[in-house]
Amino acid sequence: MRWSSVAIALAGAKSFAVALDPVSVSGNKFFNKDGSQFFIKGIAYQLVPQDPLVDTAQCKRDADLMSELGTNTIRVYHVDPDADHDGCMKAFDDAGIYLLIDLDTFDTYIDPTHGYWNKTKYERYGEVMDTFQQYDNVLGFFIGNENIATKDDSPTAPYLKAAARDMKAYRDAQGYRNIPIGYSAADILQLRPMLQDYLTCGGNSSEIVDFFSLNSYSWCDPSTYTTSTYDQLEKYAKDFPVPIFLSETGCIVPGPRQFDDQDAIFGPEMVNDWSGAIIYEWIQEENSYGLITYAPSGQDAGPNVEGGFLRKGTPTPKLPDFTALKSKWATNTPTGVKKSDYDPSDVSTRACPTSTAGGWWEVDGEVKLPTLGEVLPVKTRTVGVTTETSAPTGETTTAGDSSASITETITAPQPSGTSDSESSTTTSSSDAAQTSSKGNSASTDKRVTAFGAGLVGAVLAFAILL
Repeated sequence: MRWSSVAIALAGAKSFAVALDPVSVSGNKFFNKDGSQFFIKGIAYQLVPQDPLVDTAQCKRDADLMSELGTNTIRVYHVDPDADHDGCMKAFDDAGIYLLIDLDTFDTYIDPTHGYWNKTKYERYGEVMDTFQQYDNVLGFFIGNENIATKDDSPTAPYLKAAARDMKAYRDAQGYRNIPIGYSAADILQLRPMLQDYLTCGGNSSEIVDFFSLNSYSWCDPSTYTTSTYDQLEKYAKDFPVPIFLSETGCIVPGPRQFDDQDAIFGPEMVNDWSGAIIYEWIQEENSYGLITYAPSGQDAGPNVEGGFLRKGTPTPKLPDFTALKSKWATNTPTGVKKSDYDPSDVSTRACPTSTAGGWWEVDGEVKLPTLGEVLPVKTRTVGVTTETSAPTGETTTAGDSSASITETITAPQPSGTSDSESSTTTSSSDAAQTSSKGNSASTDKRVTAFGAGLVGAVLAFAILL
């Protein structure tokens, strides 16, 4: 791993852990440098809205406790590409922890109500990649999070695939190592099977995602492999062409969490096709998903306090959740397959899904991906009215890149009890789980919903070419 001269000087003669080696992808597996399979045991980590990787002392405190928990990966949703991250990245590296980082920022999210992928977003994504590609403990990058989550959102899929295509090309053109680039999806029955196939179909490795992940909260303890519909997740992941894992999980109702789903993910039911899971989330906030606290809730406004929760200090495990997860991860130790014994050609090549009249999936087959700045014909949705419109060509600036976007906020997901079957017309996970992260005041604005569609459409009509 490369560090700045300042960081090296501060380290001096002090001994520290050997730096982690990069993890690579082959077929649908992650592999360590020694050829052993890598499984994600992760935590969502976003202490503050803009960037939690700038406070070295805090990162060290958190990394130490995460290591005790058994964590080997964290997911960070928002970062500042201009900040100094050397201290925090080294702290997590020393603790044996990799990072998955979202490339989008608050003003570069690919808006599902009027999807587009332009030079502004491309350059901002590139800035984040430029900053973090130097760290060998970066496991991968996300090009989006839950961008497609309602019946009208699937036309956004070509822009997501174009973003993956262009960021992979940018990575290669810059001579960076082959850091995997993937997508984090909402677990919705009517969208998930088609979306995961679409992002990996077509036979062109330069245009597909390097991994696919799901934010799923359908396993609410006490539950089972079938009751939770995890058996259906496995059905659609069988011999998937790229690594697949849960990028958010950890239902809190009725509680306390027992994390029995980890037995399935790392056990014989799923371990051959799944690469692990990321638990939502590290810090306790008003949504009650936290594994640790820094102080009791209801703190007065002041430094490092947001939404009544202190976001800095000595992390204290939240019981019994913390110890329950620690126990599960201590006993779930799959060995997987050795890279030398693995044939990546055994994975299945997915056909591009076709659209159905009146259905949720509106992208018909292997459509031509938009070029950078190209805006495809879209549907403009207003209250009670749906009309066809052609957005202006060229690169545009819309309300999807501004504070005018309207976000959905919820607190705690409720189990739907819905069976994930082909005939079902409701989501396979809890409805609220589609946007569980929105209850986190430290990571809002992750997904724009259809409620802002009318406003976005109006602004797009008067978009200014960049």
